[in-house]
Amino acid sequence: MAGYMTVLPYRCYLLALLAIAGAVFTTPATAFVSRKGNQLLRDDGSVFLFNGFNAYWMMIEAATSPSPEASRVSTAFREAAAAGLSVCRTMAYKDGGEWALQQSPGVYNENVFKALDFVVSEAKNQGFHLILALVNNWKDLGGRAQYVQWSRAAGANVSTDDDFYTNPIIKEYYKNNVQKVLTRVNTYTNVAYRDDPTIMAWELMNEPTCEVDVSGRTVTAWIQEMAAYTKSIDSKHLLGTGMVGFYGSSTPDKIQRYNPNAYQMGTDFITAHQVNEIDFTTIHVYPDAWLPQQSEENQKEFMRQYLWSHSDDSMKVLQKPMVLGEFGKNRMDPDFSEQLRNNYYSAVYDTVYRIASVSYSLAGGLFWQLFPEGMENYDDGFGIVLPQNPSVAAVVKKHSDKMRALAGRT
Repeated sequence: MAGYMTVLPYRCYLLALLAIAGAVFTTPATAFVSRKGNQLLRDDGSVFLFNGFNAYWMMIEAATSPSPEASRVSTAFREAAAAGLSVCRTMAYKDGGEWALQQSPGVYNENVFKALDFVVSEAKNQGFHLILALVNNWKDLGGRAQYVQWSRAAGANVSTDDDFYTNPIIKEYYKNNVQKVLTRVNTYTNVAYRDDPTIMAWELMNEPTCEVDVSGRTVTAWIQEMAAYTKSIDSKHLLGTGMVGFYGSSTPDKIQRYNPNAYQMGTDFITAHQVNEIDFTTIHVYPDAWLPQQSEENQKEFMRQYLWSHSDDSMKVLQKPMVLGEFGKNRMDPDFSEQLRNNYYSAVYDTVYRIASVSYSLAGGLFWQLFPEGMENYDDGFGIVLPQNPSVAAVVKKHSDKMRALAGRT
């Protein structure tokens, strides 16, 4: 009963916000986000700052519903808009398996593609920009493992998932998929993806890793090749790596200072983002997962140092803007409470705002992850249903307002 009483007023609050802010948040995105030096810019030359969210599930939900229009995608965008969110990061991939976008190399499920069309169209209609990832590092939804499996079936001499980065057959599969997705003509808008300003950016991969070469050189070489190829098809959109941000062999001192427990993921934050075609740096931060034995305060302090170090490198060394692609708090942790999550979100947002205030070089952050009601089967413990979580929704809305004011868009 207490939960119901706290949820109901927030539902009214959401409706009121939508009525007041409709003109602000539902204006279709009509111009590309661009980059100049270490800042992201709007079409009028003003700085582009945002508050955003992850919703990896959108394409699959739209595909598995009776119709895309009947899915919960529209509800998610409406509730996100009421909290002042304006950028959504989601997937433009599902490789192999049930409801696959790419069923096998070069073979696509048109109904799933139409579901992705709907996601892009609905984002446009409700005034959102999208960050779209093109493949997963992890086995979930296919990922590198599926590409390796396909190549092995085709006779390639591959032994581990890390062959994804070097095997010529796999690299051709990836390039063909990039070409297919970027040149896709949306069945709802009749606009090719590569020409649609609703899409803020592409990401080459979600959270790349490489066990056979912890230096980061293999992943950097792959990024260099695939970034150049992607830009040869689409030079209008921003391009990111999708990296977590662990340091590599080019900065051994920072491995010790900023990689949790000096762990290396086979990536090099500096060299990967020095690739000319990469427009902005990306990091993800999960100190509760990386440093589980440490106190909440120590984990928050690690988060602050992680963000400040990477933003400093982005601004001074790389001279590119930065995006915090993922952060969150897992309610499956033994010590979880809503207050702890609210405090952590507040600490992340405070750090994002402080860094953004210095030079606008940190464009924004995206929490992992947002759901509308009825999506429990997709939840991994990080999910937030805004109408059911009014306290964290208020924290999100407050930060949205501050970032909007910082950008001079009150």
